[in-house]
Amino acid sequence: MSNVPSGATVTLDLLRRLFPTGRELPAFAAAMSARLSAAGINTPQRVAAFLSQVGHESGGLRVWVENLSYSADGLRKTWPQRFRDAATANAYARQPEKIANRVYADRMGNGPEASGDGWRHIGRGLIQLTGRDNYQRCASWAGKPLEAMPAWLETPDGAVASAVWFWSVNGLNRLADAGDLEAITRRINGGLNGQEDRAFRYAFASEALGISPVAVA
Repeated sequence: MSNVPSGATVTLDLLRRLFPTGRELPAFAAAMSARLSAAGINTPQRVAAFLSQVGHESGGLRVWVENLSYSADGLRKTWPQRFRDAATANAYARQPEKIANRVYADRMGNGPEASGDGWRHIGRGLIQLTGRDNYQRCASWAGKPLEAMPAWLETPDGAVASAVWFWSVNGLNRLADAGDLEAITRRINGGLNGQEDRAFRYAFASEALGISPVAVA
């Protein structure tokens, strides 16, 4: 490990190399440069792990607001307990606000469907922050009112800050040091969805940062 650089920062050139189709890359570079180091995401291993995960979650820094424009069939496959019959699914299909209010109702701190909490607290940020409880916890950390969170999370600064907050409160630097990419993915995703892409992005980011990917023994 003596030949591995001890520090790493995110630059615009790095983001352009890793995410050539990304949007608002100068703003993302500025936000990451300002926020990652303060959270201890400041070694090549940690930066590579962070970028691989947010890169996957955001489709290469292209999308950081949840897309809920599901078809009726998609609704029944994704949330079979919420859409038990075709008639209900057809009544909600391709209506993101209605879908969010139904599928996120009465959980994650959200109120019932009629409250509108599901739509107000859809997944936003580079690590899809979802639900009133998560929004409130992140708001308290950021020193912002809950009502300001949806708009802020849709900005590059808010999208990065919320991902940094999630990374920190879940202890992901320790897992990045160990090279335990699967454990990081499980903390973020709850499973291993997209793991092949995450692993590819991790290897690519590691190469760009001048290191070999850390592997779990």
